[in-house]
Amino acid sequence: MNAQELAQKHKLLECIQCGTCTGSCPVAKKANLNVRRYMREVATLGRLTQHPQSELWSCTTCSTCGVRCPKDLNPYEFLIDIRGMAVEEGQIAPTIRDALESIFKNGNPWGRIRGKRSEWTQGLNVKHMSQGAETLFFVGCTSAYDPRVQSVPKSLAQCLEKAGVNFGILGDEENCCGSEVYGMGEKGLFDFLVEENMKTFAKYNVKQIVTSCPHGFHALKNRYNQTSLEPLHHTQMLAKLIDEGKLKLTKELNKKVIYHDPCFLGKQNNIYEEPRKVIENIPAAKLLEFDRSKARSLCCEGGGGRMWVDIPGERLAEIRVKDAAEAGADVLAVACPYCLLTFEDAVKTTGLEGKLQIMDISELLSQAI
Repeated sequence: MNAQELAQKHKLLECIQCGTCTGSCPVAKKANLNVRRYMREVATLGRLTQHPQSELWSCTTCSTCGVRCPKDLNPYEFLIDIRGMAVEEGQIAPTIRDALESIFKNGNPWGRIRGKRSEWTQGLNVKHMSQGAETLFFVGCTSAYDPRVQSVPKSLAQCLEKAGVNFGILGDEENCCGSEVYGMGEKGLFDFLVEENMKTFAKYNVKQIVTSCPHGFHALKNRYNQTSLEPLHHTQMLAKLIDEGKLKLTKELNKKVIYHDPCFLGKQNNIYEEPRKVIENIPAAKLLEFDRSKARSLCCEGGGGRMWVDIPGERLAEIRVKDAAEAGADVLAVACPYCLLTFEDAVKTTGLEGKLQIMDISELLSQAI
């Protein structure tokens, strides 16, 4: 793709150079990322400059620039295409290259073998989709493989079972959803994953999917170009089950809980109320709010491939956990595996270990049923 094609695709000539994108970008100052300048160079100068990797790969694809753009442009989508060119030319960090290779070979970015994908189910009575399940629980790579995050699918499975939901998993047949592959600009690999995953869904006649990862939810809902599936984020499913009286919450949780809106659930998909409804229904739990919440929520810095790229400087997750502690929270509740990991790490680096607990909403809920 040349500069002219990029300018047409992303409507760069409509950009009024107001700088709102750069001004609202959570990593702009830290990484010296000036997306307005990138767009201007392409649109008015017809120039595709090789920018430093620390700038180009700092973008978390959180979509704040798109949410706030007065001309309804999506600068982060433009950056993803620039990344695609860098990927084609091999101008990428070894960690990004390894993650992409692992996805192609093993179906996950963590370098783990496919045969370990359903290890988290040990000790649980979770059935496979081939056993006549109606709803697919699409677990996701991080939830399936990361030792800390594995508690989330376990908790969600317990909640769904308690509510009488007829659900199943794909086990070792499950593949990466491709969300981060897309964000890293490797759209050829993303298209391959979409094709493979849609074949698997068709094989088991999947109609409804629930996932605990906003990135997987966003990809399935908005990037797969499909109409046969009804993807739900787990907070939507849990809120629905509580509303219908299928999930009874009986145990008290005497804690102050502050909720963090994940970018891919909030800004990208406008899902703000369901997670809060779930927390508010937990007996004796008090819901607190960040000053920067909902559409103003601060990115955890985990999306857009940033789990495999480290940018020097204070992490946004560190700012977020400090804000949570200052608000008087006992628990920082999340609804995304990347948020869970980045905040867990930030609690350790800020000295808040033992003072602030990071928990997924499903983990909170499993303690209340």
